[in-house]
Amino acid sequence: MYGIARFFIGVGVLFVIIGLLLFLFPKFNFLKLPGDIVVKHDNFILILPIATSILVSLILTILLNFIFRR
Repeated sequence: MYGIARFFIGVGVLFVIIGLLLFLFPKFNFLKLPGDIVVKHDNFILILPIATSILVSLILTILLNFIFRR
């Protein structure tokens, strides 16, 4: 039961940190990395955030390894 509580606390802390960064740096858009693909046509926009997905995956992997390490 403590593992689930620690997980939710960690996710909450992560959300607070992300919220503070977005609040303090509103013009810094870290979700538009060079590896992201954006295709714009007249009535259509396709966004493939490949680099952002890799970055989020790495951050979550490191965070969860620290939380659940025994």
